[in-house]
Amino acid sequence: MGEFEYKQVIVFRSDLKLSKGKIAAQAGHAAVSAAQEAHNRHRGWWDSWLFEGQRKVAVKVKDEKELLELEEQANDLGLPNALIVDRGLTEVPPGTVTCLGIGPAPAEKVDRLTGKLKLL
Repeated sequence: MGEFEYKQVIVFRSDLKLSKGKIAAQAGHAAVSAAQEAHNRHRGWWDSWLFEGQRKVAVKVKDEKELLELEEQANDLGLPNALIVDRGLTEVPPGTVTCLGIGPAPAEKVDRLTGKLKLL
């Protein structure tokens, strides 16, 4: 494996055309929520990821359908994840699914789902 054995991936919908500020806020929600899930369910993964420097990668999918498919696959693989649904106070309607945080988890497990996705 490479230098990092653990990573977190934030997956965005490319069809939403969010502002940079909105992307940053949503990424924060996804990173914290998915990390909390990892802390609760896979403490060793979380500890190792923290020790390695909290590697995060932002990637994109085409639309909500692809994002929800990834969430289902992450659940099937037992990967900690968090789907972010916006409250609709700024740029998108209430209930808009914006992104998905996956991990922290072993990089090879995460890459099975997200390894072929393009960087955001």
